[in-house]
Amino acid sequence: MKARSKSRLRPLLLALFGGVVPLLAGFLLGTPSARAASLTEVTAFGNNPGNLRMYEYVPSTAGAGAPVLVAVHYCTGTGPGFHAGSEFASLADRYGFIVVYPDANVGGQCFDVSSPQALKHNGGSDPTSIASMVGNVVQRHGADPDRVYVTGASSGAMMTNVLLGAYPDVFKAGAAFAGVPFGCFATTDGSGWNSACADGRISRTPQQWGDLVRAAYPGYSGPRPRMQLWHGTTDTTLHYNNFGEEIKQWTNVLGVSQTPVLTDSPQSGWTRTRYGSDSAQAPVEAISVAGVGHSLPTSGMAARAVSFLGLDRSAPPTSPPPTTPPPTSPPPGSGTCRVTSTVSAWNNGLTDNITVTNTGSSTLNGWTLTFTLRSGQTITSGWNATFSPTSGAVTARNVGHNATLAPGASTSIGFQATHSGDSGGPTEFKLNGTACQAS
Repeated sequence: MKARSKSRLRPLLLALFGGVVPLLAGFLLGTPSARAASLTEVTAFGNNPGNLRMYEYVPSTAGAGAPVLVAVHYCTGTGPGFHAGSEFASLADRYGFIVVYPDANVGGQCFDVSSPQALKHNGGSDPTSIASMVGNVVQRHGADPDRVYVTGASSGAMMTNVLLGAYPDVFKAGAAFAGVPFGCFATTDGSGWNSACADGRISRTPQQWGDLVRAAYPGYSGPRPRMQLWHGTTDTTLHYNNFGEEIKQWTNVLGVSQTPVLTDSPQSGWTRTRYGSDSAQAPVEAISVAGVGHSLPTSGMAARAVSFLGLDRSAPPTSPPPTTPPPTSPPPGSGTCRVTSTVSAWNNGLTDNITVTNTGSSTLNGWTLTFTLRSGQTITSGWNATFSPTSGAVTARNVGHNATLAPGASTSIGFQATHSGDSGGPTEFKLNGTACQAS
């Protein structure tokens, strides 16, 4: 919401920010006084039609090929303020990803999610500037262009929706805290505020919402980013009705049913629904928070978002981690295994959750699981293992926390992939070179 008239928007901006102030105060009280790295402003980062400022946080744990998280602030906020007042930097220290903090740098400190330029791929304005920031970080730090994600609160949540819609070629997933659907805030009068959307009075069919996203980048046929949505039930600043409209939009964009495959309550007062898959990296995940207004994310929610995005797992190493090489003739009882593969598919994508059980009598200290993907399938991300190559005959290698498999023990790994029509599960599973029983 880029402010065109400061006096007109001032009370609305105060409303947007009012619920965030107590939250940030709570975060700041719990923020460590020193970090392993510091926030740095980056100038001349590339094409910048929105005249934004750019800040980055590069922890010492971020090596070559680190993933990138763009964290977008609320109205009246700043990049440095969101860095200091949210948990994303401390999570970056822990998991080794780079955080980019855009700064709106205009009166009111809102992002443009309303203009025709903002709602079009490479159309100009703030989203184009943020895409330039990503390209700059990838180039300078050797970050992984296939592991770029975005999150934000309020105005930043709206921008999260916009970036996933207009730049599906850049962002792999997003987490939006108290936002509105892509295109909901659109205006044609130069104003940055859309009262009908803010008040929850705009309702469209899933197809209509999805068409708005698809029209942002005509001709794009690649994979669409996953989306995690958060909203408080008593939010009247950006009305709770927008939560349901976002669910309509992103389930349609990702080609999955609006009927959740999982409904649970991971924490008191939370209702979580997953669409298209019941996995931790479902195509769409939505969390409704009872009795909470316009004050998200509260403490602990950032970690949930980081987990959904997959940033709590190490990036694939440039060389395979040390493992025990498969013996040419396994000792009696070792190497035997059982594999369960559960595929959840949608129009052009799928997830596969794989459980590997050591049914032998010897402990495996380091393991590899090989399998063959169906023709036309390509892995785009994975968890609890490293996967290479991304198509054809694939090798999944253990990561640090699951390297040891005792007799009778199991570990769960999985991946998300695109497909060109055949969404069947992998075949020819072998653990350390020995064929597994598939179930």
